Amino acid sequence: MKRSGWFSRTALILGLGFLYVPIMSMIVYSFNNSRLVTVWDSANSPTLRWYFELFRNEQILSAAWLSIKVAALAATGAVVLGTLAGVALARFGPFRGRTLLSGLATAPLVMPEVITGLSLLLLFVALEQAIGWPQGRGMLTITLAHITFTMAYVTVVVQSRLTGFDDSLEEAAMDLGARPATVFFRITLPLIAPAIISGWLLAFTLSWDDLVIAQFVAGPGSSTLPMVIFSKVRLGVSPDVNALATIMVLIVAIGVVVAALLMRRRERRREREVQAATAANL
Repeated sequence: MKRSGWFSRTALILGLGFLYVPIMSMIVYSFNNSRLVTVWDSANSPTLRWYFELFRNEQILSAAWLSIKVAALAATGAVVLGTLAGVALARFGPFRGRTLLSGLATAPLVMPEVITGLSLLLLFVALEQAIGWPQGRGMLTITLAHITFTMAYVTVVVQSRLTGFDDSLEEAAMDLGARPATVFFRITLPLIAPAIISGWLLAFTLSWDDLVIAQFVAGPGSSTLPMVIFSKVRLGVSPDVNALATIMVLIVAIGVVVAALLMRRRERRREREVQAATAANL
């Protein structure tokens, strides 16, 4: 037992170190005063110089704002479509086209991003030639492309949540005369809200992080933040990129903590309501 515990702790420490030591080193070097990102200027460091340089960089700021808008829109669209697909696959039982729908909904999970990006580019070009929409490449085409591949993740999350879902509350509401739409919006949707929130956060992160697909469907003047960072890395990493990455890590960490707190509060509220209902019945 002691050997097993020692091995588990060692594996945990090594795994966390492998994941987070590079991130911590990047955060530390974001306060480096030297223009060389791998050389620490001990005389003039730490400093906030590169953070001020970052907020004066119009290219990075505009790309970050574009990425935020695209990620928010794509995550919202993916949640709507992915939730509908997950409900259909989990609740409707066998129906004609179920296998096809399941395959189409989960194909982006295993499809190489190069193939996805190229196929979407060809689709947008064909649509523009046929009906004149979408005109050119830009924010709209990037958003549509991101909805296409992120909704697969939302579908899997929602379907997994509904697979082990207790139907007794829905059946009780329908026995009391509630319509199916009312049951879905008043009972089912609140109960699967943690899965929907998780799917939204996952879709937002995937959209924010995407580079390959965005390069295929983006046009002039519509470079996302990963595209700008990749172009800078190819020419040599500048210290302001470390500052930008540090801010991104901080934003993601805050979002994860807030989401966890909200989900915990919701779960505690649900437990109190269940206990109150049980006590009332007794």
